[in-house]
Amino acid sequence: MKSYIPLFAVAAVALLSACNKNDEPEVVGGPADPMAAELANAAPVELPPSVKSNKQYRCKDNSLLFVDFMSDDKTALLRTEKGGTATSLKAAEAGQPFTAEGYEVKGSGDAVTITVPGKSAQACHI
Repeated sequence: MKSYIPLFAVAAVALLSACNKNDEPEVVGGPADPMAAELANAAPVELPPSVKSNKQYRCKDNSLLFVDFMSDDKTALLRTEKGGTATSLKAAEAGQPFTAEGYEVKGSGDAVTITVPGKSAQACHI
């Protein structure tokens, strides 16, 4: 004798799962969002630039400098040691030298001119 009870149970579950197909969630009795108007009128958010390229330069005095050029072409991060603290350099416009408090990086290719505090400008290359 065959048992049809599991077959009937599967059919009943299938029929019940088709009930109340609503794609939108229901919010019943929840509080209204107090910042909804502010968020709707907020200015768009600009994400920080990502690293476009990072280069290690050997300079004329035989020192190594590490520069990360960012995707906005207006920001560079300069480190004097491989794991050292980065100094953020900014350019007024893309293609202009990156500068900050005694630091300057002219160029962004394989050969650049870099100035660090306490030293004069020197040619550096990859």
